[in-house]
Amino acid sequence: MERKNILTGSPWEDKMGYCRAVRIGNIIEVSGTVAIVDGEKVKADDAYAQTLNILERVEKVLEDLNTSMKDVIRTRIFTTDINSFEAVAEAHSAFFKDIKPTTGFYEISKLVAPEYLVEIEFTAVVTE
Repeated sequence: MERKNILTGSPWEDKMGYCRAVRIGNIIEVSGTVAIVDGEKVKADDAYAQTLNILERVEKVLEDLNTSMKDVIRTRIFTTDINSFEAVAEAHSAFFKDIKPTTGFYEISKLVAPEYLVEIEFTAVVTE
C-alpha cells in the first residue's frame, strides 16, 4: 500500500520527525493539532475559538488527502481545563453534529505551550 505523508512546513516536523497526517490505504491518522493563536480571532483564553481553528485546519488537511470530515471516525480531545468542555463540545458539534465520530475528552496538566488550551487527534477511514 502506498503511504502519503502530509507536511505543513512546521519546523517541528523535522525536529521531532513527524508529519501532520499519514494516509495508508483508506486509513488516515492526523497528529495532535493545536490552534494558531493570533491574539485577535483566536485568543489564548478561548477554548471555543481554538477548537474551531483546529477543526478548520484539519478539514483542509483531509481535503489535501482527497477526503473530508465525514470520514472521521474518532477524535481525541486533550484540554488543560476540563471546565472548557461546553465550549469545546459546541465547536466540535459545529463540524460533527451529523457525523458523530467516537471521541474522548481528557484533561491533561500541560500542552506544548501555555497559550494552547486544546489539542485534537483524528482518525479517518475513507469509505468511497
